[in-house]
Amino acid sequence: MKIKNAIFSVLILFTISVSCQQSNEILLDSDSSIKAEELREKLYIYSSDEFGGRGTPSVGQDLAVEYLINHYKGLGIESLQENTYKQGVELQFNNKPDSYLKINDKEFDYYYDYISYNSGPKVNINSKDFVYVGYGIDDPNYSDYKDLDVKGKIVIAIEGEPKDGNGKYVTNNSQSKSKWSNTRLELNSKKVAAAKNGATSLILIHDYFYRRYASEQYESDNGSGEKRMSLSNFEENNIHVLLFNPKHKKFLTDNQNEIVFNYEKNVEKFIANNVAAVIKGSEFPDEYIIITAHLDHEGIKDGIIYPGADDDGSGSVGMLEIAEAFAYAKKMGFEPKRSIIFLHVTAEERGLLGSKYYADYDPLVPLENTVANLNIDMIGRTDPNRGIRNVNYIYIIGSDFLSDDLHNINLNSNSKYVNLELDNRYNSIDDPNQFYYRSDHFHFVKNNVPAIFYFSGVHEDYHKPTDTADKILYDVLEKRIKLIFHTAWELANRDERIKLN
Repeated sequence: MKIKNAIFSVLILFTISVSCQQSNEILLDSDSSIKAEELREKLYIYSSDEFGGRGTPSVGQDLAVEYLINHYKGLGIESLQENTYKQGVELQFNNKPDSYLKINDKEFDYYYDYISYNSGPKVNINSKDFVYVGYGIDDPNYSDYKDLDVKGKIVIAIEGEPKDGNGKYVTNNSQSKSKWSNTRLELNSKKVAAAKNGATSLILIHDYFYRRYASEQYESDNGSGEKRMSLSNFEENNIHVLLFNPKHKKFLTDNQNEIVFNYEKNVEKFIANNVAAVIKGSEFPDEYIIITAHLDHEGIKDGIIYPGADDDGSGSVGMLEIAEAFAYAKKMGFEPKRSIIFLHVTAEERGLLGSKYYADYDPLVPLENTVANLNIDMIGRTDPNRGIRNVNYIYIIGSDFLSDDLHNINLNSNSKYVNLELDNRYNSIDDPNQFYYRSDHFHFVKNNVPAIFYFSGVHEDYHKPTDTADKILYDVLEKRIKLIFHTAWELANRDERIKLN
């Protein structure tokens, strides 16, 4: 009996050993399918004049969408949605609204005194229900709304957030700005606070936001700038936000105000497309790893094509190579345990709109079942700020923000298979460049999905017609793509789902 059990145990160990050896061989063979020459071939096509810079919307972007879809079809990778790889994203161009504003007896001029920040619903307001709410903050550690009833009223707020006697911000007890004054987060945070407390409109007196958006709107509406774009039909329930020139601060905060505000938006609606493909998991098909890259670029300006080879052609074709590696493994009988989604998003250059649409309004799989997001944006060049340091690197942003497991898996995958220098210099929400907020992973992170943003830095051809395929470092790009593949492989095939911090 003991002899039989011993033989049985040896057979099991032998079977496990052979299985592990086979899976490792398949992994390495899959890794080998990611090739610099294939990346080069794809990217020369993807950034060609035929695709016209892939602006949103454009015929060139439509061609790019079909190019991506045909690759997934050729690899035998199915669409995430039934019968279509396309996820229609509802967008709109925003033209100057029909707007009239009078407070007390003073009429205000659009552009020069104020602007409407978001194209909300049509309104006709004639009201004395004004409430000054200081900074407009509603936080567990500090609230301007405490003991105030602002339901059905218009609130007026000023920029920034308070500090204590030690120079720390009151809301987070830190020297670093919180979301209440962070350039990327302040406006939306204060809008959400006003809406949560029942306000109908927010007047925000803010020097930077007013100057920035008034200038952009004026140039757009007068034909000297890029037309403003936003998601369509998803702002209807938002409160109105009016950004005011700070020169009116005393008038707005010192007076008992009566407001007359008439507003009607003026938009042109259209559809652009995300592309979504999936390899279903064999053991945990309802848990998902989402790999993202944005498919768009700047398009054509003044008759000149902006090819966007690095931004983000490098990420787009890199994802195709990762998909090919997973497809090869599946063909060899090794399906990932978890599902892998390949998501190419539109309109990143116009405000991360394709990823915002997916994550905030129409996730094609439940976000709570999304294990992690690996986002690839500009990984084909080198950063001049690194000086003479080696090119064998990749910037890692956000890997440890929500999950130490994710961070460690990426580290281990790199040390075991690729050996790049993982540079964390931009891995901070307080980074002055604010790269953490500037690519599509951000909309996943804010929805509590752990993410890594893979990035090689801004260079002299960023957002210029000279961002061309001949300047890509294909051997380095191959290594960077292999790191992302191995990280995705480990995320998909580990026995336990990664944990949040």
